[in-house]
Amino acid sequence: MSDDPQSVPGKILVGAGVGPGTDIAYRYLLLPFGNRHGLISGATGGGKTVSLQRLAEGFSKAGTAVFLADVKGDIAGLSQPGDARPAFVERAKKLGLVYRPEKFPVVFWDIFGEQGHPVRATIAEMGPLLLARMLDLNETQEGVLNIVFRVADEQGLLLYDLKDLRAVLTYVADKASEIQTKYGNVAPATIGAIQRQLLALENQGGDKFIGEPALDLNDFIAKDENGRGYVNILAADRLMRSPRLYGTFLLWMLTELFARLPEVGDLEAPKLAFFFDEAHLLFTDAPKSLLTAIEQVVRLIRSKGVGVYFVTQSPLDVPDAVLGQLGNRIQHALRAFTPRDQKAVRAAAETFRRNSNFDTAEAIMQLGVGEALVSMLDAKGAPEVVDRALIAPPAARVGPISAEERQAVIENSPLYGLYDTPMDRESAYEVLQKRAGARMENIGSGPAKRTDAENAESAPEPSAGGGLLGKLTGAVGGLFTRSNPKRMSPAELAARAALQSAARSLGTQISREIMRNIFGNMSR
Repeated sequence: MSDDPQSVPGKILVGAGVGPGTDIAYRYLLLPFGNRHGLISGATGGGKTVSLQRLAEGFSKAGTAVFLADVKGDIAGLSQPGDARPAFVERAKKLGLVYRPEKFPVVFWDIFGEQGHPVRATIAEMGPLLLARMLDLNETQEGVLNIVFRVADEQGLLLYDLKDLRAVLTYVADKASEIQTKYGNVAPATIGAIQRQLLALENQGGDKFIGEPALDLNDFIAKDENGRGYVNILAADRLMRSPRLYGTFLLWMLTELFARLPEVGDLEAPKLAFFFDEAHLLFTDAPKSLLTAIEQVVRLIRSKGVGVYFVTQSPLDVPDAVLGQLGNRIQHALRAFTPRDQKAVRAAAETFRRNSNFDTAEAIMQLGVGEALVSMLDAKGAPEVVDRALIAPPAARVGPISAEERQAVIENSPLYGLYDTPMDRESAYEVLQKRAGARMENIGSGPAKRTDAENAESAPEPSAGGGLLGKLTGAVGGLFTRSNPKRMSPAELAARAALQSAARSLGTQISREIMRNIFGNMSR
């Protein structure tokens, strides 16, 4: 075992309880239980960001990839060495540690493509349940959206971007009398309401997120040449202006990880640590079906080697069904000025295993900056007795970085050039345009027999894992390996993005059916 408390194999140093004299009791997160999820909570200014950054650094050192949403712009400092500020140096000394500035391998992402690599998903990958949440649809409108997705599946109409969805909505409206005998009534007013919500989403910048090349989540789970996990940081300061888009986007990422990652069971360390900052935005006003889906994903995704860590002000922001699955806890100070505040303090205290040496509720209100109540899972997977601790200082910079520093990190990224250029392949919009044109040409000339080439062109693309999907996957794996993408030319990077996006699109239908089976009838 290492003599350095910060470099103990299989553990992340969180902090330490400092007792009388020189007694120091270090508190660790055990990496084999890093996929048992966690919660970092506390009032603004209490030190949540430092705790989050401390865990992110520990996971990266262990080879675990990390995802973070940077809602205030101060997480970006992970890409730069710490500046040895006096408060951190003094805290390290108090904990018996040596402060060593370090930086970590970072990849910046941004839905709007301004502060990092663009992040996109196709309409098909979003699915009707999450898209209805993003558009704030009511139950009737969500039902019609499900019909639209089913019709698109049956007609072989690929849904990639907003214009594809608008085209299929119009198609369904035109065929409403035929469709209602099979799926139920499709009112023009409902179609119109969905179209208006799509316009509102577009005005919020949602069209930047929806399209191709779609994000390959496998690009998140990577290590640098030193074996450290990449820290993926999503620039979310602008995204936070659209809270529903923010919450739905992160939930989409979780469901995609759940659907696409293989079962791995318990590992020596998680493959990915996913930090969900401002977690209350995920649960506020969420319908019961969505909350059930979130609970299912959180419970089952740990077997995929993914640990989910919610970051929020109060434990009351997280539903009990989800809160009960969060085994690793860091609780910063809460202030109890109102009855609701007092309820939050009691709720937080009741989630910990009691320590007979102090009153947990009182301790929560007495914590200073940098202090927290800590309870991690022990070697048997049971919650430890809660203890009061100083959080160990992060090694990287705590705070924002300059535009020049950010650009340098982006240009040195292994994914530089892969997602930057938008794609617009033939999909539902183009297919329906061709059909409309063909109908106009055939007016007055009688029915024309379709050629084999025309039949092949309009036939639905296969969605199974074999055939074209298998060939595309093999091409991606054989031609463009992930080991050193920096050596690819811009043309090769674009080709790889196209092939990956096509392969995922072909598999979207079968993935969605699997998710529907898992979640029952929630998306109907």
